[in-house]
Amino acid sequence: MDKKVNRRNFIMTTASAATGIAGLSILPNVGLSKSRTLTEGIHIIGPKEGFSPQVGTLLSMMTWMRNVVVLGVENMKTTELDYLHDSTSNTIGAMLLHLAATERQYQIKTFEWDIDFKGDGKINWDAAMRLGDKGRKYIKGYSLDYYLTILNETRLTTMNEFKKRDDNWLSKVDSAGFQNMPTNNYCKWFHVCEHESNHNGQIKWIKSRLPGAKPGND
Repeated sequence: MDKKVNRRNFIMTTASAATGIAGLSILPNVGLSKSRTLTEGIHIIGPKEGFSPQVGTLLSMMTWMRNVVVLGVENMKTTELDYLHDSTSNTIGAMLLHLAATERQYQIKTFEWDIDFKGDGKINWDAAMRLGDKGRKYIKGYSLDYYLTILNETRLTTMNEFKKRDDNWLSKVDSAGFQNMPTNNYCKWFHVCEHESNHNGQIKWIKSRLPGAKPGND
C-alpha cells in the first residue's frame, strides 16, 4: 500500500465511485472547494439509488458514521496517529485500521467468501483486529492517507457487494450469531456501523490528550 497517496485523488476517487447513488458520499468534502455532488444527501438516511431499499438505508447510516470518523482525524500527522497514551492504550492509527479490519471480517462472514481473513500479507489484518500488544508492535509509522486509503478500498468493496444483494439477504438469519442467538445480516452490518461510533469516541478521547491539544467539549 502506497503511504503517499494523494489526499485529493483519494477523495475524488471515492466521489467517482459513488456516482449514480443519489448523492451518497463516503467521505466529507475535505481539501476541496465546496461541491454539492460530494456532500449533498449525507444527512438523508434512507433508500439510495442502485441498492434495494433497506440495503441503501443501511449504507446511508454507515456512510454518515464514516463521515464523522474521517472528519475527526482530518490533517493528523503520523506522530499524532502513533501517539500512545499509556502502555495499555491503542493508537488512533491502530483504531482506524481496526475499523477496516472489522468491516473486512464481516464481508467474509456475510458475503460467504472462501478466503483467509489475513489476506496476502500487505496489510496486517490480524494485528488490526486484535489490537493490544500486537497492534502496538506492528501498526505505527503510517501516514493518514495510508489508513484512509484502506478504509476507502474496504468500503468500496462493501458497496459493490451490497449492489448484488437485496432486502431478503439482509433478513437472512444466522441461527447462532451474536451471543449464540439468532442474528440477521442487517444486525451484523448495523454492528459495523455501531462499532465505528464506539471507536470514534475513543479516537476523540485520545485526540484530546495529544501533547499540546487544546481543551475541547468531547
